[in-house]
Amino acid sequence: MLFAAMAMTMIANAQVFSPNGKLEWREKGKGFVIVYHNGDSECEAIAITNVGLLTKDGGGKALTKKSVLPAKAIKESYTMIGGKSHECSNEANEVTYLYTDNIGRQQRLVVRAYNDGIAFRYAFDDLQHTRPTEEQTTYSIPEGTKRWIQKWTESYEEFFPQTTTGENENNHWGYPALIQPADDVFALVSEAGIERWNSASSLYNDLDKESYRVVMDENMQNTTGQWTSPWRVIIVGELKDVVASTLVTDVSEPCRIEDTSWIKPGNVSWIYWAYNHGSNDYQIIRKYVDMAVEMHWPYVLIDAEWDEMHNGGNVEDAIRYAHEKGIKPLLWYNSSTAWIKEWGAPGPHERLNAPENREREFAWLEKMGVAGVKIDFFAGDKQETMEYCIDLLECAARHHLMVNFHGATIPRGWQRTYPNLLSVEAVYGAEWYNNKATLTLKAAAHNATLPFTRNVIGPMDYTPCTFSDSQHQHITTHAHELALPVLFESPLLHWADKPESYLPQPKEVRDFMSSLPTTWDETRLLSGYPGEWVVMARRSGNTWYIAGINGKDSQQTLSFDTSFLPKGKYTLFIDRPGYKGDLPANNPKPWRIKSAKGRIPAKMTCQPRGGFVIVLQQ
Repeated sequence: MLFAAMAMTMIANAQVFSPNGKLEWREKGKGFVIVYHNGDSECEAIAITNVGLLTKDGGGKALTKKSVLPAKAIKESYTMIGGKSHECSNEANEVTYLYTDNIGRQQRLVVRAYNDGIAFRYAFDDLQHTRPTEEQTTYSIPEGTKRWIQKWTESYEEFFPQTTTGENENNHWGYPALIQPADDVFALVSEAGIERWNSASSLYNDLDKESYRVVMDENMQNTTGQWTSPWRVIIVGELKDVVASTLVTDVSEPCRIEDTSWIKPGNVSWIYWAYNHGSNDYQIIRKYVDMAVEMHWPYVLIDAEWDEMHNGGNVEDAIRYAHEKGIKPLLWYNSSTAWIKEWGAPGPHERLNAPENREREFAWLEKMGVAGVKIDFFAGDKQETMEYCIDLLECAARHHLMVNFHGATIPRGWQRTYPNLLSVEAVYGAEWYNNKATLTLKAAAHNATLPFTRNVIGPMDYTPCTFSDSQHQHITTHAHELALPVLFESPLLHWADKPESYLPQPKEVRDFMSSLPTTWDETRLLSGYPGEWVVMARRSGNTWYIAGINGKDSQQTLSFDTSFLPKGKYTLFIDRPGYKGDLPANNPKPWRIKSAKGRIPAKMTCQPRGGFVIVLQQ
């Protein structure tokens, strides 16, 4: 009866409720507000103070609401190869607002209310020889509201510091943007459903520091007929709802690849972190192939400059060596759209830009038995870049190649539409130990923020789990590092450290690394707060992986919910008391490893910047 009453109200008052009634899209003044209901209380999670799109021919002004179409239910199930869960549900209530503008053109605002958030987008049925030029969508984030938002950069490689102000030297912010409007309520703002005719967008609060405007990266090209914007996505709820949300893929287009049986996620041996130019050395490639064999990992990534390989062999020799050892190679490419040859960028260059060159190159890779490509250094969020990425994904699928985008924009749902996209960088990850000393002091808190921000929206190629040091020191503990491959979701999981670091670890640690799944049946946040700590559980089949990290520089006891977990045999990996991340990588003394039966502990005392992992078998 409650839902029936809500359904009548949402038509009469142009509102829409989520299927469980906890989220409401409500008109407020000239805009809207997303309301979170919790029992008898309600919280305005975020206000959208303006909506609409302007067009090049002067349209889009003075929008007048003409009608609201009757609400309808959206309900479908879909399967993901990667992500937080293989089986997903796209279930929402949808309402469409019809507006006319100053030149009599109609534009639609389509709103969907999900149990874990709200998504909306704009649609035109008849755009003739014009284009959208400016979006009017504006989010209100009052000063004093806690938020974790990165300053916009082309590569999305920035931190998410906690702050309560919108002050920023250029007033430009990237997605996802996490805010905390109330004690137990969070909202994560992002976008999804990018198509060829879209550029990506970001947020500006240049006109008013409390008003965050959605700004398209560039004006669209002329279009004829129907046109839709990407979905504006706001995930709302408790932190556990935000972390578990699949809203970004829910609203994205279904899989466009007919046969996906060849897409095989897995662990990858990776050279770059320890050897910046190692992929141009045939002997170093052999070393990392051999480590993949030893660690039972299916893949090795041959990174930049393989077109200049020397020291006893070329890239075809390296590919043959990998296959002889039962390891599948992945190859790196420069997208040649941002950092180019003339500016000193590594190669190979310009092999993928022209369609005919791309087809020829990918056909060669398929013939050589290469399993996938890592493509790097993209030119931001422009429409032409979005179209180029889609072209790459479609061509790669034709030649049975998995894809990892680096130096690229954040995931916006392509991982559902093109499931051969198995990972994306767009994160300030462990690679930065190779570049600057900045990460050394910030890594622990940063790592404890990413599960609530960047990794919510899609796969994240952080290149985790480094026990030794690259160019610059790390001071997170061994158990903290071991927890990251569980906490950070990436179906192609690139292990960053060197053989001399991994292979001397205790057998139990090596066995864990060898058998760790990279895709999941279920994901749950057990406890945490951005920048301070996080404990998550992921299930693969009948095995649960529970991982936690301490984001602080002081010892911290982490308590978490274990009530849903069965009894079973479990193994605990945790830091030895007193260890603070300052021992050599091949020293076994950092570890405390324990096996037991029964229920797992409901709290763990973690060392400064420490962590733990529990593997529970039913």
